[in-house]
Amino acid sequence: MEFEKRVLANGLTVLFEKRDVDVTSVMLGVKYGSAYDSIEEKGMAHFIEHLCFKGTKKRTAKQIVDEVEKIGGEVNAFTHEEITAYYVKLSSEHLDVAMDVIFDIFFSPVFPEGDVGREASVICEEIKMVRDNPMRHALEKIKENLYEEPFGFFGGGRAEVVRRMTRNQLKGRHDEVYLPENSVLCVVGNNDFSEIISLAEKLTLGVRSQRSEVGAARHTPNTLSSGASQKLEVPEIVGKIVKNDEKRAGLEQANVVLGFHFPMASDKERYAAEVFSAILGQGMSSKLFAEVREKRGLVYGVKTDLDMGKNYGYMVIWAGTDPVKVEEVKSICLEEFGKMGEITEAELEEAKAQVVGNWKVESEGSSETAVNLIMEEIAGDAREYYDYEDRIGEVTLEDIKKLAGKTEFASFSLGP
Repeated sequence: MEFEKRVLANGLTVLFEKRDVDVTSVMLGVKYGSAYDSIEEKGMAHFIEHLCFKGTKKRTAKQIVDEVEKIGGEVNAFTHEEITAYYVKLSSEHLDVAMDVIFDIFFSPVFPEGDVGREASVICEEIKMVRDNPMRHALEKIKENLYEEPFGFFGGGRAEVVRRMTRNQLKGRHDEVYLPENSVLCVVGNNDFSEIISLAEKLTLGVRSQRSEVGAARHTPNTLSSGASQKLEVPEIVGKIVKNDEKRAGLEQANVVLGFHFPMASDKERYAAEVFSAILGQGMSSKLFAEVREKRGLVYGVKTDLDMGKNYGYMVIWAGTDPVKVEEVKSICLEEFGKMGEITEAELEEAKAQVVGNWKVESEGSSETAVNLIMEEIAGDAREYYDYEDRIGEVTLEDIKKLAGKTEFASFSLGP
C-alpha cells in the first residue's frame, strides 16, 4: 500500500492512496457540517451542499452532471456532523476532469437566487421523508434524547428555519468557510501523486482573492471566530438522557431505540466500541439477533450502530417489534448489553477477526476508503487508518467490560 500526505502552502491537506485498479475517487471535504450549525441556522451546512450543485461561473447545473456521467463517472455529496464532502468516482484516466469539476463546485458555486427558494422546498420534502420513515425518525429522535440542541437536533433542520435562509446568508457562510485551510482533498486510485498536487495547486489559485469580493453576512459569534482563516468552532455538545415515546396512526409495528454515550473517534477506546457493537448487534451471528429474533421470535430486525466523530460518540440498539412487546424487547436488549461484560477470550478474538474482515471488505471500495481517510484526518491523522488492524488487536476483555458497565441509556419508541 502506498500512501502520501501533504499540506499545500495555501493550507489544503492532500491525502492519496495509490491503487492498481483503474478506478479513482476524488473527494473534497470542508471541516464544516451539521454539528457547526447553531439552532437558529440548523440545516445551513446541508443547504449549502445542495446549492453547490446549482451552477458555477464555468458550468450550469446540467453541465456539472453531464461532464462526469458522460464519461461513465458519478458525482455526489454528503453532509456529516463534522464535514461536508463532494466526490467524483470515475476511470483513473479522467483524473483531471474529476479534479476540475469537484474544485469548481466546491470553491466557485454561484448560488443562483432563483434556485434558493426551490431548493428550500426540496429540502423540506427531504425533512418530511425522514419523518415519514419510522426507522429513520426513531434514529433521529434517539440522538435528540442523547444530546441537547443544537447538536441533538436533526441536521437537515426545521422547515420554517430552512425557508427563512437567504442567498446572502448561505453564500456568505460558504465563502467564509470553504477555504483551502479548512479543507481536505483525498484521492484514491491509480494515479500519480505529483499530478494530483499540481492540479490541486492550480485549481486553488486565486481562491482567497475571490473571497474578498463577497460582502459576506456575519453570523453568531459562538459559531465563527474572528481572523483571516475563519476557523469554525463546534457549538458545545452537551449530553443528556431522555426516555419517551411517540404514537402515530397508521403504523402496525413499533420502532424501538436505546442509546448510550460511547467513545469518540478521537478516543483510543473507539476500537473497543467497534468490537463491542459487533458482538452485541452486528449481523446474524450477534448476541441480539440470536436472543431476540432466533430464540424468542420477537422481531424481524434488531441491530446496533455506532456514530462517532471527533467531538461526540454514541451507540444505538434498534429493533422493530409488535407494540405490545416493546418493554420485553427493551428489557432483553439491556440484559444482553450488560452480559457483554461476561464474554470469553475466544468470543473476543472471533469478534476482532469479524471487525477487521468487515473493514477490509469495505476498504475495497475507493470512495469508502476516501471517506474513512478524511474522517480519520478530521479526528486526528489520516495515517491512523492504516493502523486499524493493530488497534483492534489491542482491545482487551477489560475494555469490553468497562463499556458493558454503562448503565445510563436514553430510549425512544414510535408505534401506533
